[in-house]
Amino acid sequence: MLESAYVEAIEGAREGGIPIGAALFSRDGELLGSGHNRRVQEDDASVHAETDAFRRSGRRRDYPDTVMVTTLSPCWYCSGLVRQFNIGAVVIGEATNFYGGHDWLEELGVEVLVLDDPACIELLGTFIEERPELWHEDIGL
Repeated sequence: MLESAYVEAIEGAREGGIPIGAALFSRDGELLGSGHNRRVQEDDASVHAETDAFRRSGRRRDYPDTVMVTTLSPCWYCSGLVRQFNIGAVVIGEATNFYGGHDWLEELGVEVLVLDDPACIELLGTFIEERPELWHEDIGL
């Protein structure tokens, strides 16, 4: 599942954007939709990886049986998306470069798995070193 999100992150980097990717899956492993951070590409601060994947997944009646997979710990905005739609689980590639709202989600009963994936850590870490101004713009620092 993480591979789908990682491929999206690489695509975001190729497009000149922020290399964060996400994918929404059903519990049985069916890919519902994937996306990446597009704030640079679309000049829209609201298009984070998780929101892009969610939008590309289509409409469902409910989401407790879905899993949001993301290369980076979700920010408060994206954590709110998980909470708002009652997404049942979140798989996180890494929380080293940014530690978002996943503890809050876990407290609310969302299953959370942080993988500490070396490729995810390196991809975003390198980006932050090379483009700190864009990273700080995106994360709001």
